[in-house]
Amino acid sequence: MHLSIVLVSGGMDSCVTAAIAASENDEIALLHISYGQRTEARERRAFIEIADHYGARKRLDVSIEYLAKMGGSSLTDESIPVTEADLDSKEIPTSYVPFRNANMLAIATSWAEVVGATGIYIGAVAEDSSGYPDCRPEFYEAFQQTINTGTKPETHIEIRTPIIHLSKAEIVKKGIELDAPLHRTWSCYRNETLACSTCDSCALRLRGFQLAGVKDPIEYEAL
Repeated sequence: MHLSIVLVSGGMDSCVTAAIAASENDEIALLHISYGQRTEARERRAFIEIADHYGARKRLDVSIEYLAKMGGSSLTDESIPVTEADLDSKEIPTSYVPFRNANMLAIATSWAEVVGATGIYIGAVAEDSSGYPDCRPEFYEAFQQTINTGTKPETHIEIRTPIIHLSKAEIVKKGIELDAPLHRTWSCYRNETLACSTCDSCALRLRGFQLAGVKDPIEYEAL
C-alpha cells in the first residue's frame, strides 16, 4: 500500500503534481497550507475542489499565519505591492515568501510520519528558481537529508518533485494528458474573482498555455 502526501496550494503546478501522484500511488493525502496570503480564500476553494476531484479521504488544511506576521512579501504584506510580471528578470521578486517551502515541507514530514506516508510530492518548478531560491533542485536535495536525519530510524520518506524540470507548457500538456482538473485551479497573486493576468504567476501560467497551444480554462480580467 503506497501512500504519499501531496502539497496542494490550489495552483496549476500543484494540481498537475497531484495528478502525477495519483497515478503513482495507491492513495494520496492532500495537504493545504495557508500563510496569510492575499488570495487565501480562493486558493482554499481550489484545494477543496481538487481534493474532491481525486476523492482524497485524507486531507489536512492548516494555517501558518506567522509568515504573514513576519511580512517581507507582497503576498502577505498589503504595504508591498504585487509587481507587474517581468519574465526576463533574474531578481528575486517581491512575491517571494522567505523560506516558505521549508516550513511547508516540515509540516508535510510531520504528517507523513503520523500517517505512514512514504512520499511527499511538491509542485516546485525550476523555471521559477531565478526568483525563488526554495524552488531549486538543490534545496530539495538538502531538505531530503534533513528528513533522513530528523525522523525515526524506521521512517523512510522521499521528497518527490516530478515537474521540477518541466517548462510551464510541458506542465500544461502533462495536466491535460492526466486529465487534471485545471479549470479548478487558481494561480493569481492579486485577485480572488477574475485573475489579473499581469502578476508573475498569471503571466507564467498564460505563457505556458499559449506555448502549449491550449486555451486557459480560467477567466482573466484584462485579456
